[in-house]
Order: sequence, then C-alpha cells, then structure tokens
Amino acid sequence: MKLDETSKVQLDIKTLIGVVAGIVTIAGIWFDLTAEISTLEKDVSRLQYNQTLNDEFRIKWPRGEMGALPDDAKQDLRIEYLQKDVEKLQQLIEELKEKK
Repeated sequence: MKLDETSKVQLDIKTLIGVVAGIVTIAGIWFDLTAEISTLEKDVSRLQYNQTLNDEFRIKWPRGEMGALPDDAKQDLRIEYLQKDVEKLQQLIEELKEKK
C-alpha cells in the first residue's frame, strides 16, 4: 500500500463527525486550560504584590514610618503630660525630704 498526494480515503459520515467533534473538544479544553493558567498567573502576581506591601507595612508601622492612628497620637500626648506630672511630683518629694 502506497500513500501519496493522490491517495483516497473513504470514511463514513459518522466517523468524520466523531473526529471533528473530538478535535473541537480538545481545542476547547486547550483554550479553557490556557485561560485558567493565565488567570492563576495574574492571581499569583497580585498575591506577591500584596505580600510585598504587607511586608513593608509590617516593618514600617511599628517604627512609625507609615503614620499612626489618631488614638495613638492622643495616647502619646497623654503620656507626655503624665511624665511632666510625675517629674513635678518627684521634685516635690525631693523638696519634702530635704525639709525633714
């Protein structure tokens, strides 16, 4: 048996439809998989970007390099006033000790 350009193949219509349906199905699955892979790559890229931002926040927030909450500012101000009051009280205690 020789195969060349002029060789003829006889297929019944049922087989031809089955082959075409198989090719279309495989092509559809291929495009679905490539689309899913692309989506997953984008998701991984976004997660890596968010991870970077989280690392920056985690390091800089405690240092005060990224700002502070308004409550933190109020608390710091109150602590400052309390420190001044404690210093005044310590001076008064020292003065009382000297007078005794």
